[in-house]
Amino acid sequence: MLPEQQNQVLDAIEPVRTEPDAPTPGLVQRMRRVFNRELLLSLALGQVLSLLICGIGLTSKYLADDYHANTPVFQSFLNYILLFLVYTTTLAVRQGEENLLAILKRRWWKYMILGMIDIEANYLVIKAYQYTTLTSVQLLDCFVIPVVLLLSWFFLLVRYKVVHFVGVGVCLLGMGCMVGADVLVGRQQGLGDNKLLGDLLVLAGATLYGISNVCEEFIVKNLSRVEFLGMMGLFGSFFSGIQLAIMEHKQLLRVQWDWQIGLLYVGFSACMFGLYSFMPVVMKRTSATAVNLSLLTADLYSLFCGLFLFQYKFSGLYLLSFFIIVLGLILYSSSSTYVAQDPRVYKQFRNAGNPVTDRPTSGPLEPSVTYTSLGQEVEEEPRIRVA
Repeated sequence: MLPEQQNQVLDAIEPVRTEPDAPTPGLVQRMRRVFNRELLLSLALGQVLSLLICGIGLTSKYLADDYHANTPVFQSFLNYILLFLVYTTTLAVRQGEENLLAILKRRWWKYMILGMIDIEANYLVIKAYQYTTLTSVQLLDCFVIPVVLLLSWFFLLVRYKVVHFVGVGVCLLGMGCMVGADVLVGRQQGLGDNKLLGDLLVLAGATLYGISNVCEEFIVKNLSRVEFLGMMGLFGSFFSGIQLAIMEHKQLLRVQWDWQIGLLYVGFSACMFGLYSFMPVVMKRTSATAVNLSLLTADLYSLFCGLFLFQYKFSGLYLLSFFIIVLGLILYSSSSTYVAQDPRVYKQFRNAGNPVTDRPTSGPLEPSVTYTSLGQEVEEEPRIRVA
């Protein structure tokens, strides 16, 4: 074989040189991608909501235990009145399609139903404390999370990944640790006279909470936060006022009014108003599911305050449950969710490595928008709108 031919054979069998692969991201870089500014901000905002719920629980406990003021409907009524004064009046002075009358003409009956759902959700859960134990309320109140997951899947068309379900499971595990700590230290307040009735009331209230939260997420992401709060203030104050006149007027007359009771009612109303005003902001950035997962830490904040105010017993399981819940929140928020506008989007989501390319060639087009778990919108190529 000639030397030239030998060189050609060697060149043919020589492995093809390629560019060096990009360096694999290290552990620190991966952690930076997960613990980004949006994730940390969302976690912090969720804990602000938990602290507001802690304030609501503490003021309610003082009113019920120390002053025998069992007036859950009146307390909710004060919150709806504040919403009416701030947000309903804001809608009343607006012009055009965002005016109060224009909104009522288009969607009055929907907001009326939503207002009644919100009122009864608050009432049922608070009422359940008279019949069952605190442990049962804490456990069964978590039923709101699967309700929100299912409603978001079928009505908001949110599509989840395995990591989201793992995050939810970890959060519920943390909640179970907290309930176990309550049992170990003997902290099971509640009479438990009719436990089955109390448990059913909690499940019914959690279901109504889930419906209300999913509707709230849809409204604040597609319409307006002020519109939602204004309509809640209008219909909430109206129907809770009727319920107050029928069910609680006698209890309200028996309250021994003084400046301390008045201050507790003011504190409760401030915390409740802050919760209602701030929750749509957090929900628009994240989702109804993420918000409800964040609220699982509210009972822990109430416990930590109770260590100093009510001499509760402490257990290391409480700290463990807090860190487990936070870990579940991080897992849930570490990956994005998708909003599927038609079955092809869901198919692409499940087969990310082999995207579907078959698309109809006719029909009205609209951009396909996905929402990450942190509420970020991403606009993709136009897809066919499904009627």
